[in-house]
Amino acid sequence: MDCVLEDKKHYKKLVHEALKTLGKKNFALIVHGSSFPSDEGKNVGFGSPNSAAGKRVIDFAEGIFNAIQLGPQGKTKGIDSSPYTGTIFSTNPLFIDLEQLTTEEWGGILSENTFKAICNNNPNNDINKTAYSYIFVEHEKALREAFENFNNSKKLKKEYEKFKKENAFWLEKDSLYEALIVEHQNDYYPMWKSDMDKRLFNPKNEEEEEAFANRIEELKAKYQDVIEFYCFCQFVAFEQNEQTRKYAKKHDIKMIADRQVAFSDRDTWAYQRYFLDGWCLGCPPDYFSEDGQAWGFPVMNPETLFNEDGSLGKGGELMKRLYKKMFTENPGGVRIDHIVGLIDPWVYVKGHKPKIEEGAGRLYSSPEHPFLSRFAIATMDDLNMEVEADKEKRVKSLTKEQVKKYGALIEKIVIAAAKECGLDKDAIVCEDLGTLTYPVEQVMKEYKLNGMRLTQFVVAEEPEHPYRGCNIEEHCWTMVGTHDNEPIAMWAKNIVNTPESYPHAKNLVEDLFFELDEKGQNDTIVRLTTDSSFLTQTKFVELFASKAENVQVFFTDLLGIMDVYNRPGTSGDKNWSLRMPNNFEEFYCEQLKKGKGLNLPLVLKLAIEARGAKFAEKNHKLLEELQRLI
Repeated sequence: MDCVLEDKKHYKKLVHEALKTLGKKNFALIVHGSSFPSDEGKNVGFGSPNSAAGKRVIDFAEGIFNAIQLGPQGKTKGIDSSPYTGTIFSTNPLFIDLEQLTTEEWGGILSENTFKAICNNNPNNDINKTAYSYIFVEHEKALREAFENFNNSKKLKKEYEKFKKENAFWLEKDSLYEALIVEHQNDYYPMWKSDMDKRLFNPKNEEEEEAFANRIEELKAKYQDVIEFYCFCQFVAFEQNEQTRKYAKKHDIKMIADRQVAFSDRDTWAYQRYFLDGWCLGCPPDYFSEDGQAWGFPVMNPETLFNEDGSLGKGGELMKRLYKKMFTENPGGVRIDHIVGLIDPWVYVKGHKPKIEEGAGRLYSSPEHPFLSRFAIATMDDLNMEVEADKEKRVKSLTKEQVKKYGALIEKIVIAAAKECGLDKDAIVCEDLGTLTYPVEQVMKEYKLNGMRLTQFVVAEEPEHPYRGCNIEEHCWTMVGTHDNEPIAMWAKNIVNTPESYPHAKNLVEDLFFELDEKGQNDTIVRLTTDSSFLTQTKFVELFASKAENVQVFFTDLLGIMDVYNRPGTSGDKNWSLRMPNNFEEFYCEQLKKGKGLNLPLVLKLAIEARGAKFAEKNHKLLEELQRLI
């Protein structure tokens, strides 16, 4: 068959109409920044939405998707490519499109020869993988060349000074950290020999405050070039991001940011006064980890978030600044990773395992805890003492006033920041997958927040499970998988012809093929349990047939790529490295011809039919048009 994308205008018109018919308000493509493709001969080893190829993805998305969900955009370290450990304010310089710096718009501050050499020497030039260790080093070399030439040019200097002034709050701290990395030849501040440098923005008294201020001025003078280079990189990243956002807006594409639950070393150092000393954020023991997950991330000290009168404390002001920056730069909204961490976080003693026996507990739900009780919102009467403290049903009841206290950070910081940026609560996407405690459930309900429903994670043996298509409510985002999961085609391939596939098949038949006679249903169950391609396709149909108003699809699922972007617990260049193929449109068309990937006209047609004969008859003309594209 011919590629369904050949008549793009007609294709996009019908897809848009079908999505509207099925009640979908938002359809987002998930592509982390590093996973964007490159143009031929211009592959530096790392993707960027700001590149020419990044613009091609936006062009492709226009009219089909109305949003692109990015990953966290913070600066990462040379030894860790995970975007979920990046900085909260600084942008990753790797997202700077070097090619633009060779143009007249930027005054040609980077030579074309340097850019071409980086592309030619990229060890992953011919595969759709990042070359993180390589580009981390080479990218900085190129930016240093650009910085030297920028200093000798008057172009954009006014904008640069304006940027530094408007972002001084975080830029001064982040750039000084860079200076101290050079000073101590170590990018991990706990290893620095100077106690003063470890606490440069955390003096204990007035005497220290004066001494620390003098030290800051000393560092600024000694490392002026290092500091200016850091600021320059942040300025270039900001300018390019702004141009990309304008380009996306012109094409009716909203960019959605991703706020990780972690804080980088740089942020922990800069804002340590706002963290709970000696405590870390993690996850309690569960089926997958008998000792729990010791993330090592700092925990915001509740006493710094709000003052006694309910107004924002210094820590609260910091968090609001962060969210305002994110909403301003990403008018499509913000995905909040691990929303539990903002509402009912599991915390443990630093250096210990995140287990009850070693002192761990829920920050706001542990009235019986010798230390955490001071922060408790739940009372002893609110607890089910027959349930262990690390289980989600430990808290059994709450008053509306208590729910408001649990949701204070959401209401007074996140929602307030969105409103001040002209956005509403629908711009907040809450990653609430996995274990949800009662307080989290009640806060989500109280503020009518958009949660997530990942259908690959459905417990098929539980008829009322929230990730089953027929149980998914309107006010949420649904998807077959995210960046942490196997592509849906890989999942399907692994469970067909096993006993595990039967309950999934039975549910899908009950929900989507309910009008078939008994023989038709039995035949469909057999096919779903033996044909991975059919099971994959049907899981896509389940998304669009559900009541959910918002749908996301990860690029591997869209393109039918049988590879994993993130394998939790692994590190190094092989993880977080998967990218869209450079020729992704051609690749997508070829995949569709092979029956792979997300065939939207087919899946949308089947989703409409899955709503029942009356609904299908009402939309028979649209179904006929979609059929012509299949």
